[in-house]
Amino acid sequence: MKIALDPYMLRHLPMREMVRTVADIGYDHIELSPRADFMPFFLHPRADDDKVAELKGVLAETGVRLASVLPLYKWSSPDEAERQAAVRYGTRMIEVTAELGCPLMNSEFNGRPEKAAESEAAFWRSMEELLPVFEREGIALNLEAHPDDFCELNDPAVDLVRAINKPWVNYLYCAPHTFHLSDGAGDIAGMLRYAGDKLQHVHIADTFNHKGSSGLRYILNPPGTPARIHQHLDIGQGEVDWDAFFGTLRELGFDGVATVCVFAWEERAVASSTFMLERVTKELAA
Repeated sequence: MKIALDPYMLRHLPMREMVRTVADIGYDHIELSPRADFMPFFLHPRADDDKVAELKGVLAETGVRLASVLPLYKWSSPDEAERQAAVRYGTRMIEVTAELGCPLMNSEFNGRPEKAAESEAAFWRSMEELLPVFEREGIALNLEAHPDDFCELNDPAVDLVRAINKPWVNYLYCAPHTFHLSDGAGDIAGMLRYAGDKLQHVHIADTFNHKGSSGLRYILNPPGTPARIHQHLDIGQGEVDWDAFFGTLRELGFDGVATVCVFAWEERAVASSTFMLERVTKELAA
């Protein structure tokens, strides 16, 4: 079991200061998420040999390790030029992940829900090109369903992961996506159990049920807009059933990576990350 921090709320800090801050809070592991100077959203990695060496150096100094790297690329784009660019960017980031000595990459399905079939076809083309690179570099892959991806629901996402048919490609359950991951009210226990042995990573943050109050919890204009909404809050600030979440993880004997991924409180990033570490450690130690 590894408890990691996604340091996105600390991304404005220089890399060395960010890692040292994570260490000071008490985390042993980092899930490296996009930051403009190293791995931007949807663009080619900026990490050169010097930046890779800098990160490896401060990790060695602090004793913090990389549990995973989380880049985001449009590898399921129905636009072929965009998809090909994403494969090039992804190939380079797999190589950087290997250079960092990190054994795991996480990512999302991406694509467009209104063009689900075309997006899935693009996803499989990209996987055909990238899976050999993952194998060559010895990097495992976890995939998560994300609101506004071509695959947004838990069970179909797990089925897609299983269809890849690689023991080192597994599923990531993101708790703040809970109310988007099912057509119902968010049966966490059922979704985690459905993932079963493919569940190797969880993201931990709270969120509100946007379907609550007959769909009036959030009012979006114009009516009928396809926009998605969710939060990444401290545990207890939203409506995720944490007893069901942690209880089911214990029931399943979960032994993967648990990443704290609160994004809502940059003005109190250290306090939030400290609180979350204490709560998650207590729950998973039990």
